Amino acid sequence: MTTVGEFMTTRLVTMDGNDTLVAAAQEMRDSAIGDVVVTDGDKVAGIVTDRDITVRGVAENMDPDTTRLNQITTKEVVTVSRYDDAVAAADLMRTYAVRRLPVTEDGRLIGLVSMGDLAVEREPQSVLADVSADDPNN
Repeated sequence: MTTVGEFMTTRLVTMDGNDTLVAAAQEMRDSAIGDVVVTDGDKVAGIVTDRDITVRGVAENMDPDTTRLNQITTKEVVTVSRYDDAVAAADLMRTYAVRRLPVTEDGRLIGLVSMGDLAVEREPQSVLADVSADDPNN
C-alpha cells in the first residue's frame, strides 16, 4: 500500500483569509502554483485556486485589490492524513470533484496532495503524470 505521505508535497504556500486576491495571484505566479491553502493559525480554513480568483472574484466584478481571500475561499475542504492510502485519496478526489487535498495531522496542515501527484505516483506513464512532472510555464 502506498500512503499519501510518501509523495505529498510539503513545499506549502499558505495565506491568511484577509490577504487580497492580487496578493494570492502574485504568490501563485511567483511560486509557479495554482492554489494557496488559506489558514487560520496552523489550521486549514480553506483553499483558493487560480480558477477561484477568476470565476468567483474577477468574473463577479470583485475588485482584486480589495477583495479578501475569505470572500471566495472554498471553506469545506476535504482533507487526508499522511497515512491514508493513495487509492483512497484518489477516490476522495473523484467523489468530491476536487484536484487537491490538504494533508493534515491533528488538525494542522503538513502537506498537500494533488491529482498530478497521484498520477505521477500511480500511473507514471500517463499523460497527466507527464504534464504534472514538467516544469511549469512561466
